[in-house]
Amino acid sequence: MRKRLIEETKENRLSIAPTGWLKVEELAEVEISSEDAQHPIESALLTGGNGWRAADPGQQTIRLLFVQPQLLHRIRVCFVETTVQRTQEYLLRWSGDAGHSFREIVRQQWNFSPEGSVTQTEEHRVDLSGVTVLELIITPDIGNEHAVASLAELRIA
Repeated sequence: MRKRLIEETKENRLSIAPTGWLKVEELAEVEISSEDAQHPIESALLTGGNGWRAADPGQQTIRLLFVQPQLLHRIRVCFVETTVQRTQEYLLRWSGDAGHSFREIVRQQWNFSPEGSVTQTEEHRVDLSGVTVLELIITPDIGNEHAVASLAELRIA
């Protein structure tokens, strides 16, 4: 029997954080439809941040444009709302052709209530290969176009 050890490349080691989540800052560019300067998108994508918040009300888009196509197995989103009752919807979708066409992963609504449900954390198990774009579209309140979107955390693996 012939065998040999497979040497892990430096590139692979750098792109995976010790937690198992991909280091998005090394793998992708980020496009956002709006951003509060006090809550930049890095605060939701990197560990230890206080989350992202839009500068403008209404529906918002966060788009990860991968430098190289990615293989994704998990996507975690976390939203926190402690002050206002609202019904939020988010759409998570992906593209394998640099955004020319998209495939929906999940579309979900959540009712936030300061007296009860203030956090929504979802971890989606996926088997996606060749991902060039991952897009998160947030409608912060389906009944109020003046609501402002926020995102506590977005992680991918």
